[in-house]
Amino acid sequence: MSSLGICDEECLATVRAQELRAGQKEPRLLSLIERGGEFVLGVLATPDVVVAHPVAQLSIPINGNFEVVREAKEALLINFSVDSRVRLRIKGDKSPELLLELQDDDRTQTFLTQVKSAQQQAQSRHTTQKAMEPITPTALRGPVPIPPQRANKTANSVGSGGNPPKSASALPLNLNNSMSSNQTNRDPAQSLVSDFGFEDNFNHALKVEEKKNHQNRIVASREPPPVPPLPPRKASYTPSNPLPPPPVPKDRALSLQAKDGSKPDSYRSGFDRVDRQMSWSDSPTSNSMRQAMFSSQASQREYLIKHRLGKKESEYVDIQTFKIFTGTWNVNGQSPDSTLEPWLCCDAEPPDMYALGFQELDLSTEAFFYMDSSKEQLWVEAVERSLHPKAKYKRIRIIRLVGMMLVVFVKKTLKSHIKEIAAEHVGTGIMGKMGNKGGVAVRFVFHNTSFCIVNSHLAAHVEDFERRNQDYKDICARMTFHLLDYPPLSIVKHDVVIWLGDLNYRLFMYDASEVKHLIAKSELKKLQEIDQLNIQRQTKRAFTDFMEGDINFIPTYKYDPKTDRWDSSGKCRVPAWCDRILWRGNNVKQLKYRSHMELQTSDHKPVSSLFSIGVKVVNEERHKKVFEEIVRAMDRMENDFLPSVSLSRREFTFENVKFRQLQKERFQITNDGQVPCHFAFIPKLNDSQYCKAWLRAEPSDGFLEPNETLEIYLEVYVSKDSVTLLNSGEDAIEDILVLHLDRGKDYFITISGNYLPSCFGTSLETLCRMKKPIREIPITKLIDLEKSKVSFLMDGAGTEDKPLKIPKEVWILVNHLFTKSCDQEDLFQTPGLQEELQSIIDCLDTSIPDSVSGCNHSVAEALLIFLEALPEPVVCYELYQRCLDCAHDSRLCKQLISQLPRAHRNVFRYLMAFLKELLKHSHNNNLTASLIATLFASLLIRPPPNMVGRQTPNDRQKTIDFVLGFLMAGDEE
Repeated sequence: MSSLGICDEECLATVRAQELRAGQKEPRLLSLIERGGEFVLGVLATPDVVVAHPVAQLSIPINGNFEVVREAKEALLINFSVDSRVRLRIKGDKSPELLLELQDDDRTQTFLTQVKSAQQQAQSRHTTQKAMEPITPTALRGPVPIPPQRANKTANSVGSGGNPPKSASALPLNLNNSMSSNQTNRDPAQSLVSDFGFEDNFNHALKVEEKKNHQNRIVASREPPPVPPLPPRKASYTPSNPLPPPPVPKDRALSLQAKDGSKPDSYRSGFDRVDRQMSWSDSPTSNSMRQAMFSSQASQREYLIKHRLGKKESEYVDIQTFKIFTGTWNVNGQSPDSTLEPWLCCDAEPPDMYALGFQELDLSTEAFFYMDSSKEQLWVEAVERSLHPKAKYKRIRIIRLVGMMLVVFVKKTLKSHIKEIAAEHVGTGIMGKMGNKGGVAVRFVFHNTSFCIVNSHLAAHVEDFERRNQDYKDICARMTFHLLDYPPLSIVKHDVVIWLGDLNYRLFMYDASEVKHLIAKSELKKLQEIDQLNIQRQTKRAFTDFMEGDINFIPTYKYDPKTDRWDSSGKCRVPAWCDRILWRGNNVKQLKYRSHMELQTSDHKPVSSLFSIGVKVVNEERHKKVFEEIVRAMDRMENDFLPSVSLSRREFTFENVKFRQLQKERFQITNDGQVPCHFAFIPKLNDSQYCKAWLRAEPSDGFLEPNETLEIYLEVYVSKDSVTLLNSGEDAIEDILVLHLDRGKDYFITISGNYLPSCFGTSLETLCRMKKPIREIPITKLIDLEKSKVSFLMDGAGTEDKPLKIPKEVWILVNHLFTKSCDQEDLFQTPGLQEELQSIIDCLDTSIPDSVSGCNHSVAEALLIFLEALPEPVVCYELYQRCLDCAHDSRLCKQLISQLPRAHRNVFRYLMAFLKELLKHSHNNNLTASLIATLFASLLIRPPPNMVGRQTPNDRQKTIDFVLGFLMAGDEE
């Protein structure tokens, strides 16, 4: 991998794009780079995460094997006259096939023109060089051969390196051929239209599975609910990723030279899996990925060799110890006011690595909503000035989410042994939108040991230990690292995990004076017996597999800032060990665990831990021997035996499936053959994924040794992305999974069940025509209501069955909050509890309650989940652009609201009246108009499906201003 922006290369152009993965879209940054006279296309993952010096995670050479294919445009639920997005499928050397969506504007067309020009220059240079001088043959990697397509491959699947077939849905870009004489005189724009297939009238029908749900994928949610990671299972062993390349037989004309010791691209490309954002229907085995992984029998064999090498890793690695300094500090929004050397240079010898986490780096409103923070650079510079003077360090990654920041340094002499770096973040604030709480993490491989460092800031308040447990589980379930050459990796799939931060666990003792008395008597052990984190670990409710060293320092919270005095404010907080460092993994020894009282900047004291960690270092000679043994064993068996497995069950029924309620079933797969085998769930004919959006198999693929057995879990979870189709009867809990065995047969697994409809994900018009709970209405009636809602859009509907002014569900939730929650501290800023949320959803689906059970935070989040799941937002899609245009004029804004369909208009006005009432209690609930407007604008005013990628920060600000105008207006309406 090459860095974007090193001195010997020039970035010629950049454009933003989104990679399409299982119906989800992940941000990418495409860069056209000239490097030593050659052109490459750089692909940067997660460009919006706040990182310093990002690294292009994929570099695609622009040469004869580089190819761009225009994909047909799908028709959207709302048909706009302007075709605003284009889809391109990109293939080339050292790259899996990528499906990208770009904005159809001048910048994109200019960028693509430059790419085309670069391709032509590369072709021309190659042709000229060929004619003028002989070239010494080199072992360059050619395109991977593609075997005849299986019946389950879609017509659009295109093999790497060959010319794709022309069809209505895949138009090839002729970058591989020089322009013919009749092309040279064409207008450049016209040429671009022809070459990239930008023809008009590409409005194909959108599949029913995406038709009603596509618009709901706009805002990140906290779905799925926190699910603890499944326990490690024998056959799903993940070797410390990645393994070094095995020796290659002499007859393979491949170059395996790697300057930095990392795995050469030529070895990697044949069988490594593409990373994907894990959704409920996603897997590493979509059509395009199966081509990247198993495009030939040879690559299947190499992938199996890699798997078996991982299992024998202990035979060719040696353990060497390195020292890693980890630290955490909640800086309470302060700027650095002194040197950090008492914290970072407290040991005589320099560590090999630093991993430092900060919380509450910036408490400003701007930082709260993911904006940049000027304090980030101040703290980074303070850290760099205070690193140990006896060594030189190189920063390998920094990531920040609002006030949480994690920065990792390594000795310059060891930098070349660090590879596969990735950073991710998870917000666990309300709805998963707010990043004031959550976690940031950096993962990397050091020699042959994988590391994951997590910095988290969990829920506050003494009594909210269950919410802290939920935050921990949420981070574990949702934190996934995406490396373009590997399947997604969770936190637990690393050899060593170090978890640090302000975990906010307090003491089950509420008398501050009594706690201070025990501290003064140095009776710390007695206090640790009532420490919430210790109790949660002992009862296996959180951090179960983590270890923590003995705490021999006094609590690090809470102090009067700039002093060593305990909190003397009116709240007089009880001292607690909020700031902690835990770990899991083998060969980890904690040398020191301490606080640093000298630093008085914040109301917390910094904490550090020094670890001695045994790292796996490959012995090349032994590695070669193990590799050759594996190859010989496979050679003996492959020709004599075919793989075979047996399944303990093939039919599964999921009863009474509900919105946001996880159900699991499991079965066993056993290798009853004589050879190791690889299995994977594969898509059915014409499908892009192996299952429907509400279903997932875990694991979805794997390897089995002879006589080995593995448990596979089937998980059903209805999220906002699948609820609307199930509510309307257009989808059902029915599916067939195809379990494919490489070199073997396919096994079919039948899924069936029944779904219980929910008011969540049902349109406002339909809900207004339902006088009873949705579960009491026959499904045929629900379908009729959905179909007939168009007649209700106008005010002149018939009076014989006069609809409700607003859905009863909205009234019940808002009325509860209005009567009981106006003075609730941190309302709409603290997430609810999952158990209570499920209870509230069930209550609204089955009854018309006088009151709702659950804490105020749970009711508040239920209201937000309801708004987010609406198939059509409160401000209808068709008025989105007008909403932006009139945001500056309150008169025009009111005019626009008056033009909404009656149910939408009434709900908007009702919510605004309620939110204005909340602001009258801001001195108690800590709400501001800006905070409320930012949160509700993202739910009430969503861009139409075909404009999601085009929404700029300025557009988002206009939606906020639109809502803000109503919140700040008088009470005349």
